[in-house]
Amino acid sequence: MVKKSTMLRDLLGKGEFLALPSVGTPDQAQLAEKLGFKAVEISGSSSSSQILGLPDVGLMTMTELVHNVENVCTAVNVPVIVDCDTGFGNAINVRRTVASVIRAGAAGLFIEDQTAEKRCAFVAGKEVLPIEEAVGKYRAAIDVRNELDVDFIIMARTDSRTAVGGSLDEVIRRGKAYLETGADILYVAALQSREEIRQVRAALKDHLRFLSGSWLAINPPLTQKEMEEFGICMAMCNLRPPYLIALYDFLAQFRERGFDFVNEFGTTFKNHPMGGSNINFGAFDLAGLPRVAEWEKKYFPRERLKKYEGSAGLYDPRSGNLRKP
Repeated sequence: MVKKSTMLRDLLGKGEFLALPSVGTPDQAQLAEKLGFKAVEISGSSSSSQILGLPDVGLMTMTELVHNVENVCTAVNVPVIVDCDTGFGNAINVRRTVASVIRAGAAGLFIEDQTAEKRCAFVAGKEVLPIEEAVGKYRAAIDVRNELDVDFIIMARTDSRTAVGGSLDEVIRRGKAYLETGADILYVAALQSREEIRQVRAALKDHLRFLSGSWLAINPPLTQKEMEEFGICMAMCNLRPPYLIALYDFLAQFRERGFDFVNEFGTTFKNHPMGGSNINFGAFDLAGLPRVAEWEKKYFPRERLKKYEGSAGLYDPRSGNLRKP
């Protein structure tokens, strides 16, 4: 079996732009895989809010993150990239973080150069570490990668463009230093214009192979064609906004109209891939319930399987997504 880290490195080696869903939970990753995405990224902000109900300010612990990473990586067969925030401490802590994420099954990660009281890339109040300390953390990450899985992707993220005292010159200075440590990809947060992307590319042309980043500050938004022309290797779309918008609208109608709306919703989306009456049969399939029925058939005594003939239900996992009248 090909390692997921090798799969990701091969995808990057083909020079193909990767449009990645940024997920917080295993079911979101499973849905992305079902729809044909070749890799996914675990968002730090989504993990913090969806797993803990807390803002993205460094409150999630390394152990909590790794537990979620293991769940996501086990749920899908595509490579998973992990947002590891600041690495959960100094360079020594980073060694443990990287080793734990590799063992959890991830294919790559990125660590940002912010101080411990970190912020999302587009939230004010960011501060970055002294460059020497940040370089030490990336060196630690790369050492562990080389010890455990040489194909594992290490991305160095700099938030120095919009941090206290930040500038484009600081992005370039740090980008060069981080890439010289052996990082595979430079991830630049919150560049402010297309021209700034061009300047980073030009200044680091002797060092930069792959570039990723957060581009929400650029207006009008970059098209995918522009991303490809700029030589950007990947970009992430956070699934939390569409997820929350859709759920907000559903709950608002449910609160206003009660189960009359729920029944109407179930009828409207009965034949949707994720629908089925008022029960989400599609989610049963997505989580692998038909596979459980196959295992039962393989491992259980024949007498145990009579439970399916002696019981009723709207869904039969033996055939998957079956709606009985």
